[in-house]
Amino acid sequence: MEEQPIYRWDSKNILVVEDDESSAYLLGTFLKETGASIAYTTGGNEAVDFVRQHPETDLILMDIHLPDKDGFTATREIKSFARNVVVIAQTAYAFSMDHLEAKRAGCDAYLTKPLNMSLLLDKMDGYLS
Repeated sequence: MEEQPIYRWDSKNILVVEDDESSAYLLGTFLKETGASIAYTTGGNEAVDFVRQHPETDLILMDIHLPDKDGFTATREIKSFARNVVVIAQTAYAFSMDHLEAKRAGCDAYLTKPLNMSLLLDKMDGYLS
């Protein structure tokens, strides 16, 4: 059996933007073991406000379909004042238009749900290491 790599991001700050409680909990469970500081918001407006107040945010896991402001719009706003923050879009709707829209909005990567946690952590490590 192949051993999973151990990711250490002790000095990193990650924001999980997810309106689904169980998805946020699952992501948190996996990310907790990395040593990173994890924060959560449930909507696009809240995510924009959070990053304004926490410019030290290194990476955002951005759900696209949110109740107030979609993840594309939130990403555009965040990237307008925090260019260096990495945004990984995640959505349950795997339409090719979403992938193009994510790129246009400034997302650094795009993953579909259900998330492959090994792929997600590996992709995050590429940005955080």
